[in-house]
Amino acid sequence: MNIIIKSAVIIDSKSKHHHHKKDVLIEKGIITKIASTIKNENNYKELDLKNLHISNGWFDSSVSFGEPGYEERETLEKGLLTAAKSGFTSVAVNPNTFPKIDNKSAVEFLINKASGNIVDLYPIGNLTKNDEGIEIAELYDMQNSGAIAFGDYNNPISNANLMKIALLYAQNFDGLVMSFPQDNSIARDGLANEGSNSTRLGLKGIPSLAEELQVARDLFLLEYTGGKLHIPTISTARSVELIANAKKKGLNITCSVSVHHLSLTDTELDSFNSNAKTSPPLRTLKDCKALIKGVENGTIDLITSDHNPVDIEHKKIEFNQAMPGTIGLESFFGIAIKHISIETLINCVTVNPHSLFKTKTTSIKEGEPANITLFNPSIKSIFTEDQIYSTSKNSAFIGKEIDGKVYGVFAKNKLLLND
Repeated sequence: MNIIIKSAVIIDSKSKHHHHKKDVLIEKGIITKIASTIKNENNYKELDLKNLHISNGWFDSSVSFGEPGYEERETLEKGLLTAAKSGFTSVAVNPNTFPKIDNKSAVEFLINKASGNIVDLYPIGNLTKNDEGIEIAELYDMQNSGAIAFGDYNNPISNANLMKIALLYAQNFDGLVMSFPQDNSIARDGLANEGSNSTRLGLKGIPSLAEELQVARDLFLLEYTGGKLHIPTISTARSVELIANAKKKGLNITCSVSVHHLSLTDTELDSFNSNAKTSPPLRTLKDCKALIKGVENGTIDLITSDHNPVDIEHKKIEFNQAMPGTIGLESFFGIAIKHISIETLINCVTVNPHSLFKTKTTSIKEGEPANITLFNPSIKSIFTEDQIYSTSKNSAFIGKEIDGKVYGVFAKNKLLLND
C-alpha cells in the first residue's frame, strides 16, 4: 500500500523527528521519506486529519479475550479488531481462558488463530498448571512456542516457595515471571477497597495491605533468587514506594498500572455499578496521585487497559455476585492522556513494553517498516456505549469525559481507520 501521511506531529523518542510536524511517505509498507512537505507525484492516497499525531504502534501489556472457552465474552477476531480500532498494533493476551494457556499447544493455538491480523498477539502463559497455584507449568516449552511471560491472571501465588522456584527456574531461559499483587489470606472475600466508602456501603473490604504484603514478599524473593519479575496492575501508593526502593537496590523488577487505577476511585461504587468492580479494587484519590507520579518518574514501567470483557449474565447482576473486570481498550487513550504527559504515555505503550518482553519494534525513520498509531490528543468528548467495539459492554468509563481520539493504525502494509 502507498500512502502519504500529511502534517503529522511525530511522537517517537527514538526518532530524530520527535515532536516535529512532518509528511511521511509509506510505500509498500516501508517508510521511504520523511520531510516537511512531500509532493504527491504518484497520486498516492493522502491522509490529512485534524491535529494529527503519530507514534509507533501501541502495545497493551494486559488484555483478556474469551477465546478459547468464553467466546460469548470476546472472540480473538473481535478482540483484535477492537485493539486495532483503539490504536494498538500489539497485545499481550492473558491466560484466563478455558482450557488454560499452560502448555505449548495452547500457546500455538493463540498465535496461529491470530496470524495474518493487523495486530500482533503475544501470549502470556500460565505460571502454574491449570492456574491452580500448585505446580509450575511447562514454561520453557511455552517460551519456545512464543509465550513472552508467565503469570496466573488475577490469581496470586500463595505458596512463597513455588514463587521462589519459578524465579530460579526461569533464569535458565531468561523467562519473565509475573505475580499478581494480592495476599488472599488478607483479601479473603472482599469486594471493594477497605475504607470509609466500603464501610458506608456495607461492602466487605480488601485493604491496601493485601497488595503490599504480596509485593513486599515477592521483592524479598526476587532479591534472594535473582532473575526478573513483573508485577502487573499495582493499585496503591505504598506499592509504588516499595517498587521504587527495589529499583534503587538494583533488582530486576518492573510493574504496570491499569488506566482505571490512574483515573477512578472507590467513590465510583456509590451507585453499586458492577462495571466499576475490578481486581485489584479501585482505591483512593491519594493512591491515584501516587500512581500517576510513579508513571511520570519511571517507577511504573507500563500502562495497560487491563481489558477484561465480561458478559452481561455475569456482570449486570447484584454487585457482590458480579465478576470483577472492566473493558478498557476503546477508552484507554482518551482517559490516560488526561493524567499522563503525552511523551511518557507513548513510551509506556511503545518503547517500554517492547523492551520488557523483548519483542521486535520499529521507529518512525526512513527505511523502517511502518507500524504506526494515528491520533489526536486534544479532542474532548463523552465516552458512550456507542464507542464500544467489544462484544461485552462492561466499561467503567461510560459517561466519563475523555480527551483525545484514535484515528486508527497502519501496520503490516494495511490501513485501518475508525469511522
